[in-house]
Amino acid sequence: MTISFKISENTKEKMIEYFEDKKRAKTPAYAIFQADEADTVVTLYESGKVVFQGVSADIDANLWKETEKHLNPNANINEKSSKEKKKKEKESLQVNPKIYYASTIGSDEVGTGDYFGPIVVTGTYVDKENIPFLEELGVKDSKKLEDEKILEIVPKMIQKIPYACYVLSNHEYNEKYNSDINMNKIKAILHNKVLMKMTTQFPNVDYVVVDEFAKPNVYFNYLKDTPSYRNITFMTKAESKCLSVACASIISRYVFIKEFDKLSKMVNTTLPKGAGDAVDQVGKQLVQKYGFDILEKIAKLSFKNTTKIKNI
Repeated sequence: MTISFKISENTKEKMIEYFEDKKRAKTPAYAIFQADEADTVVTLYESGKVVFQGVSADIDANLWKETEKHLNPNANINEKSSKEKKKKEKESLQVNPKIYYASTIGSDEVGTGDYFGPIVVTGTYVDKENIPFLEELGVKDSKKLEDEKILEIVPKMIQKIPYACYVLSNHEYNEKYNSDINMNKIKAILHNKVLMKMTTQFPNVDYVVVDEFAKPNVYFNYLKDTPSYRNITFMTKAESKCLSVACASIISRYVFIKEFDKLSKMVNTTLPKGAGDAVDQVGKQLVQKYGFDILEKIAKLSFKNTTKIKNI
């Protein structure tokens, strides 16, 4: 069990004094100390955040919550616990059968977290009659499927599932991205493009579902100067609750893999996915080989990786 909350300066002083003889030799980054209290590991951070981990975490946390309340009667203790987190995660994964077993249009995107490669947004229409076919095919969130499985099932899927796909190349992304057009606005514009196309083609659909990457009012504010489809059901983890979103996620991934392979062949290098250290190292090698302009064609220059590549 893990429990955390913030404490005031006077409670920090009490904790530092109490745990003086119980401190561990090593201290995590930004922590004042880490100590053992029977079956609980207690970590106090410079920010005032205190974390209790272990079998008796709730007992020790309650003791220090009471101390905080006693010393600071007006303090507002915002406790976070691993139990509460798991409960919320479970609730967020609950499937609404009215939506799952309906005819739906859903959209999802891939590539927004990858330095190399394009952004791909797909919208799909799933008639409720095709739900058994998709379940038998093993359709679910593309993040849980290996690339080999995606390459296998998408050609079968698109024989029955209508879709619209938009690929935003790195060059287009680098032209569009600025202080007024951030990643979420780009995503909203692309989602709207595929939804407008699919809802025109299938106007009598039961639900139109989007995996919520921005609150609805923020999403529609991004589109205030654009004709937009508005009758949308926004859902967190929608790819696990709605098969049209799952299909959109998988098809987007399929297209992304194909486009990513083309870029790798173009630079004669296996490009790494994501935005980690391996990306920085390969980026540096490519700049040394082809010049900095190569990144304009294969990378999202707004990412922090660009600065790191310059400084390696």
